[in-house]
Amino acid sequence: MLKGIHHAAIICSDYSRSRQFYTEVLGLEILAENYRSSRDSWKLDLGLPDGSQVELFSFPGAPERPSYPEAQGLRHLAFRVAALEPAIEQLESSGIAIEPVRVDEYTGKRFTFFSDPDGLPLELYES
Repeated sequence: MLKGIHHAAIICSDYSRSRQFYTEVLGLEILAENYRSSRDSWKLDLGLPDGSQVELFSFPGAPERPSYPEAQGLRHLAFRVAALEPAIEQLESSGIAIEPVRVDEYTGKRFTFFSDPDGLPLELYES
């Protein structure tokens, strides 16, 4: 029945800042960008090499959502990388703070966390 994850949707507080972060810092490909005047809202469809997507939305006056590591709801968004070090170096060169690398106690795989401009927890998972 289910074949995979098609997209994750993110509502940002500052569209220009988040657009720059996801396209220039993370390198996601712009698939489509639309301004919806009836909602005074942008929708940016971003693609990853495996075909999955991130949808970036702007909504004026959208309320802040508490984002704590153990709060209910979406915990984080993880991106698969072949090797952590090059990805970490690229993010750090853009001024992005990276948490110390950890090892998944069940899979033995290495991972680390960082945040998008709104504090959304993002993960790099080595696989």
